[in-house]
Amino acid sequence: MGENKKNIFVYLTAVSFSVLLIFLALFIGSSQIGPADISSYIMGSNAVSASTAIIIGEIRLPRILLAFMVGAGLAVAGSVFQAIIRNPMVDPYIIGISAGAGTGVMLALFLGIEITIFNLSSLPAFAFMGAVATVFTVYQLARVGNKLPVLTFLLAGVAVSFILNSLMSFLMVLRTENLQQLVYWLMGSLAGAGWGDIRMILPYFLTALAVIIFYLKDLNILLLGEESAAHLGLNVERTKIILLGAASLMTAAVVSVSGSIGFIGLVVPHIARLIIGPDHRRLIPLAALFGASFLLIADTAARTIMAPIELPVGILTALAGGPYFIYLLRNKSKNIW
Repeated sequence: MGENKKNIFVYLTAVSFSVLLIFLALFIGSSQIGPADISSYIMGSNAVSASTAIIIGEIRLPRILLAFMVGAGLAVAGSVFQAIIRNPMVDPYIIGISAGAGTGVMLALFLGIEITIFNLSSLPAFAFMGAVATVFTVYQLARVGNKLPVLTFLLAGVAVSFILNSLMSFLMVLRTENLQQLVYWLMGSLAGAGWGDIRMILPYFLTALAVIIFYLKDLNILLLGEESAAHLGLNVERTKIILLGAASLMTAAVVSVSGSIGFIGLVVPHIARLIIGPDHRRLIPLAALFGASFLLIADTAARTIMAPIELPVGILTALAGGPYFIYLLRNKSKNIW
């Protein structure tokens, strides 16, 4: 009972902190908006001015919600990749999946082949194809027989990521008319986020999340090792492929609107695991809340600390996550599973 009370307390604290952050992010910005304006907008009152309603409803609120989705998606995807590889140093950014998704989007924009079918944009689909191609390439480069050495997997991911980032930089040089916008996107940015971005990625996001939730129990079994999982009746290879596909789709969806935002999928699952334990039925929801809150804090800081200049949020997440990655490397012998 004590453990259940602790878990409930952790979740309630995380949810309360997330709600508080949403209200704070609505207040903070170049235009001063008071609590009365926020309350009037939420209640649908005519007391709020038209300009204030636009700032709240069309600029800040969709950006806040998108930051929540992107942060949660990267954290959930990172948790899945870490479980499959069974190492806390894995995340979509480090192993090149974010770069693969970004390359898919960049190629689609460069070739001008963005398509909308039934109000669904094709950009997340191109990002998914880039992410899946990257996963397959890194997996094949790192595999030694039926084994997948973690260090080789990480190095292969870093190498492929360098190549893909170079390709994206080359495409940016060829498309100089939108160079500043593309540079911000490449470094990770939520500037200009709107309701259209949320509608674009929501179907892909929810599909990937549903698959991951359905396989939470299998994720726990994979932590026992592939041989033990097979003895328990789990089809290991099929499960890994499905989960890799779902996590790649999750990463691709959020990267298609935010660019490459690194280290959330590395830092957040590790911290959540230390607090709540390795059971993914508890870990995934907490990691999603932590990831959403972390990115919202970073994005709010990115748009305010040097106002009117807006920093790419990926810079701040890298400044926070890079040292933590070094810490993990120095303490990799510690078993947290």
